[in-house]
Amino acid sequence: MPLNFDNSYARLPERFFSALPPVAVANPGAIAVNRALAAALGFEADWLAGPEGTAMLAGNLVPEGAEPIAQAYAGHQFGGFVPQLGDGRAILLGEIVTPEGGRFDLTLKGAGRTPFSRGGDGRAWLGPVLREYVVSEAMAALGVPTTRALGCVTTGETVYRDGVHKPGAVLARIAASHIRVGTFEYFAARGDEDALAKLCNHTISRHFPEDDTALDLLASVTAAQARLIAAWMSFGFIHGVMNTDNCALSGETIDYGPCAFLEAYHPQKVFSSIDARGRYAYANQPQIALWNLAQLGSCLLSLIGAGEQAVSEAQAVLDGFAPAYQEAWLARMGRKIGIARANPGDRVLIEALLNRMASEGADFTRTFRGLSTGTAAQEFADPQAFETWAPDWRARIAREKDPEAVMAAANPVRIPRNHRIEEMIAAAVAGDYAPFHRLHAALAAPFTPAESFADLEAAPRPEERVARTFCGT
Repeated sequence: MPLNFDNSYARLPERFFSALPPVAVANPGAIAVNRALAAALGFEADWLAGPEGTAMLAGNLVPEGAEPIAQAYAGHQFGGFVPQLGDGRAILLGEIVTPEGGRFDLTLKGAGRTPFSRGGDGRAWLGPVLREYVVSEAMAALGVPTTRALGCVTTGETVYRDGVHKPGAVLARIAASHIRVGTFEYFAARGDEDALAKLCNHTISRHFPEDDTALDLLASVTAAQARLIAAWMSFGFIHGVMNTDNCALSGETIDYGPCAFLEAYHPQKVFSSIDARGRYAYANQPQIALWNLAQLGSCLLSLIGAGEQAVSEAQAVLDGFAPAYQEAWLARMGRKIGIARANPGDRVLIEALLNRMASEGADFTRTFRGLSTGTAAQEFADPQAFETWAPDWRARIAREKDPEAVMAAANPVRIPRNHRIEEMIAAAVAGDYAPFHRLHAALAAPFTPAESFADLEAAPRPEERVARTFCGT
């Protein structure tokens, strides 16, 4: 079917990317199509779910108007700079302009080798594809800015991971763009001032048209990241690999490799198997976001101005991250305990609850949801730890108009619990996609209680707990 492509990134100079088509797969088979998202993008969902749509999602059919490219970028990975990364297993087919005028990247993840593959096979296996599909769509349903899953397919091929062959798959990802902090680092590391200026202007035009200068861009990205990280923290989300190449200037969550959601709350919790020193622990995410923004600021200095004046102006913008984040965090966490408009004095009450949750191993999602259902104390090893906090909380929300409604809208019943993700993947590898479809359906309405999904609301039993999550590469 005809799609409305307008590929602005592909019109940038050739050094921004490598032009090449996705590598066809042996036998594409449909797993899922996101019908609601397809309709919003101007796709015919039935076509997308049919043979031609499946072929496109697999990379076997390049639609008319697409200009497939692999984007170039660099990145700081766990603090160490890598001057060339790039799309090693993803192909940007092009930019779709929706009937309402929105612009979104359509990328195939697992689409084969590119010049940036660094010896890898350029493929994805089924587990990480399903994880990203489910978690990114759950994040969208929670109201968190995120890339989206348009569809996923099997390839009829296997890939070699962790010493065994695993079923191959491709994820079709929709994003406001794939411009990263690492994209700017790529050209800054090469001293390519012309490319930096073009990239800056392109990013402003695409995401922040009200901005005029590189300093404006830094301020807008800083504000977007402050809001994003506050959203993560309010739902107990741990990204797991907050490298600069995984920091999107659009302010969307991108790349769901070893991500996880908190269960028993602890601020220093780490799930990612590759985060041996806890750099990206739950509580560290705000300061890591600021660290990433500082790398962007360094890349933009030459465009901001000259000498110490430029450094001073950039630093002033970065200094605004902490108060912006704290304001967004307080607003979100206040609503989680029933306060529609939290004030700075409410922080003590919120932090007192979090401290007790950490010491008593209380489940993050179930505790906050339990505030409105009267079951929060049950989540504590010693319920008295909650009961001695509760009188101050009840006195505070007594001044609110409708605290129960505020809490119900801020606290999900269901999140993508780590053991359910692992169960879903294990079943799919064995050929059973029913748990995937059921989990996805349950997470599409995360704030709505449903008896049929009650088992997905439960915390894991000790033998079900997932201690480590793994990157798909």
